Amino acid sequence: DPVLHIGKDGIGDNLIKQADDALEARELIKGRALENSPASAREVAEDLAASVGADVVQVVGRNFVLYRPNPKEPKIRLPR
Repeated sequence: DPVLHIGKDGIGDNLIKQADDALEARELIKGRALENSPASAREVAEDLAASVGADVVQVVGRNFVLYRPNPKEPKIRLPR
């Protein structure tokens, strides 16, 4: 299930803080750009990823996935 929901207000400070906290705890999070979002899911994902230092893993429809490894204790290890 998506952890983040981006609506008509777009990306604000609270949403950036929420994404940062979720990435710190989980490393991999799912978000959703609602129908009333001012931007597409791709645009929202790229803007949010840039704001929190994450990578866009996937965008499908209105859903997106972001990844940022935990610098202290990485839980997910990507193959090289």
